[in-house]
Amino acid sequence: MTAPLIKICGLSTTETIEASLDAGASHIGFVHFEPSSRHLSLDDAARLRRCVSSDRKAVLLLANADPHTTATAIDRIRPDVVQFHGRETPEWVGLVRQQAKVEVWKAVGLREPATLKRAGKWKGKVDRLLYDAPAKALPGGNGEAFDWNWLSDHDHEIDWGLAGGLTPENVARAIRTTGAPLVDTSSGVESAPGVKDVDLIRSFCEAALQS
Repeated sequence: MTAPLIKICGLSTTETIEASLDAGASHIGFVHFEPSSRHLSLDDAARLRRCVSSDRKAVLLLANADPHTTATAIDRIRPDVVQFHGRETPEWVGLVRQQAKVEVWKAVGLREPATLKRAGKWKGKVDRLLYDAPAKALPGGNGEAFDWNWLSDHDHEIDWGLAGGLTPENVARAIRTTGAPLVDTSSGVESAPGVKDVDLIRSFCEAALQS
């Protein structure tokens, strides 16, 4: 099994971006969603996006953004990937993917195994599905996991990744259980809400890459 891709999401400082890149993260995530403790203004996100080297990918996370906000954010930040993490429809994200010529991901909260069967509606609309725990007050970044066994024998028709409650302590087990080709963490590498810890970032990447 090849080493998984690693996304560190909700980064807000050059120090934590550099730590993520040095540790082997393939994707650097920026959140533009005001209710989140990890929210970045477009100015800050655009500035930090320039810290992402050309051999890695910058991911812009949006949740329930209107068309104007979506277009403006993509134009300002120039992400490699747009990750939708709200109640967006397949038709909408497919249109963004077509018009913006950008890689598109969609987070899907897994409440039950049947959700996996319904995920086929995203085929041809997204480049990757990101399976996460069900949304709560915030659509993601809540530090909660779902039953990874639901994914262990699933025949995926769409490229995918695993999120939700991943930490340095459990990410290797999550990868072994699910075969995830990409893992995504945010709260799992924080010392406080929205505050990334460089040591936890390094530990997470090391555990994922050695799984």
